Amino acid sequence: MKGENLFCLMKSRGLSDSSAAMGLRNGTKIPHATHISKIYFIFILLLLIFTPRVDSSWWYIGALGARVICDNIPGLVNKQRQLCQRHPDLMQSIGEGAKEWIKECQHQFRHHRWNCSTLDRDHTVFGRVMLRSSREAAFVYAISSAGVVYAITRACSQGELKICNCDNHKRGRASDERGNFDWGGCSDNINYGIKFAKAFVDARERMVKDARALMNLHNNRCGRMAVKRFMKLECKCHGVSGSCSLRTCWLAMSDFRRTGDYLRKKYNTAIEVTMNQDGTGFTVADKGFKGSNKNELVYVENSPDYCIMDRAAGSLGTAGRVCNKSSRGTDGCEVMCCGRGYDTMRVKRVTKCECKFKWCCAVECKDCEDVVDVHTCKPHKRPDWLT
Repeated sequence: MKGENLFCLMKSRGLSDSSAAMGLRNGTKIPHATHISKIYFIFILLLLIFTPRVDSSWWYIGALGARVICDNIPGLVNKQRQLCQRHPDLMQSIGEGAKEWIKECQHQFRHHRWNCSTLDRDHTVFGRVMLRSSREAAFVYAISSAGVVYAITRACSQGELKICNCDNHKRGRASDERGNFDWGGCSDNINYGIKFAKAFVDARERMVKDARALMNLHNNRCGRMAVKRFMKLECKCHGVSGSCSLRTCWLAMSDFRRTGDYLRKKYNTAIEVTMNQDGTGFTVADKGFKGSNKNELVYVENSPDYCIMDRAAGSLGTAGRVCNKSSRGTDGCEVMCCGRGYDTMRVKRVTKCECKFKWCCAVECKDCEDVVDVHTCKPHKRPDWLT
């Protein structure tokens, strides 16, 4: 791949095979030009070898909105593009789902140094931070896979897709702690959502066999199963005066927040792993670990501290982030600002107050002003010798 990139780069700069010497022009040697060309060639070669490539991602579908055209979506591999062309209506659902899971990611990490920031007009969505096989990458792959399951399953149940609808396989009578009930209604078709998410999301990872691909596949699966874990029984009562002597029940997905909360806890307990020698699975780095990692998020590399802006690592730093002066947690100024200190501003805030219910059907409130202190992290101070 790197050799192909280098060949393309040379071609794009007009370096054909016949002019590869670079120092011959009309049969005359130009030593200085030859020397410069060799240095330039070596520099480009090293740059291509040691600079990782940031791939576009299907995550960018969420930024396209209604403009989803399969051939124009950056980052899709052939299998994903084929699924897109076969099921364009599903891509619309995945796009809406992408907005939802990114929003959930940002909610879960709103009080942390890394806060799931996205980059505008960037096909990778999260930038270079996803290059590292870290806990953060593990969470993003899990929550994104869960988001596809949730979006497709919901669209099926709402009748928005031609290829699927409610799950009508559950029939007959069953029971729970409240007694007997009849299966009916419209159960969410979670199995179809999982099936399509696996085919679409996993397609890129199945093209390569390395530690990162295995890590992504594992965390994708954890995300899909997290949605299924929180399926709940919903029922409608029948009987005299709503006595609930008879019930019709169906299975429905819980709010996506429950999936987000669950995966956030899994992020906290994520397991560091290394790839087996045969390349088919993982070995837990901690030799004392007992148990299974089947339902745990896994990562390969430790995370940066995200304290200062580091373009190579994809870290935006915490300069200017709002922190809580009185908190001892991750949102506290000491932790959030990485010991750099914080600035305090007094700002005027307008809130609704003295709200009263007015007959009929309206609530009237006054606008109240108060002054509050807002604390923001100081920027990283460069050493004097650098300035």
